[in-house]
Amino acid sequence: MRNIKLIIEYDGGAYCGWQRQINGISIQQVLEECIGRTTGEEIRVIGSGRTDAGVHALHQVANFHTASRLGERSLLMGINSLLPMDIVVKEVCETPPTFHACFDAVSKVYLYRICNRPVRPALERNHAWFIWKPLDLARMAEALPVFEGRHDFSSFCSTHTDSENHVRTILAIAVEKDPDGMIDISVEADGFLRYMVRTIVGALVDCGRGKCNPEKAAEILAAMDRRRAGLTAPPQGLYLKDVKYP
Repeated sequence: MRNIKLIIEYDGGAYCGWQRQINGISIQQVLEECIGRTTGEEIRVIGSGRTDAGVHALHQVANFHTASRLGERSLLMGINSLLPMDIVVKEVCETPPTFHACFDAVSKVYLYRICNRPVRPALERNHAWFIWKPLDLARMAEALPVFEGRHDFSSFCSTHTDSENHVRTILAIAVEKDPDGMIDISVEADGFLRYMVRTIVGALVDCGRGKCNPEKAAEILAAMDRRRAGLTAPPQGLYLKDVKYP
């Protein structure tokens, strides 16, 4: 059996998330069906991790095992010819038998985009959170060190998260704004809890609105209580930007 690694980009707006579910169509299901039609096999795709409903990916990593002898380019072209326009496989390569897209990942990078200007966007309406009132970028940046390092992020995740251990390490977090009013918040960590990035973004937005400050954010983090945190940012602004391996 060959082990095939994929780099995938997708717009998650029409899907119930990455993982197969009984209540809707997932990215994983569509990929497995299209790869299976290409190879003539029943395929199980292993993703680096889940993305929730409405969340996008610029660089999702996955792998699958196959007995097919189709070359890498033939697999790439065949799979993409069957995929809908909102999902594309950017790269296909054969990888060592032991590679596992999820277990081998050492960190992931998420990007959250906010459109912060007086007039709503047309092109970014399904790919960014529109906030018309000006956000104070300096105040948002002041709160970033609160989240860096190893913490229990119980205050900044869904109460329905699958993991019992809520301790994660944020390796890097940054915020920047371009002249067109697009704010990019990037977060790299050794792992993420459900809604973790979106809840942190919500807290940073509260800082930008003057409703929160670094001291209050630190108190919320230390409380380890989701009820202490504020809003969860909407899913359409979130992207899985990169997955890193040793």
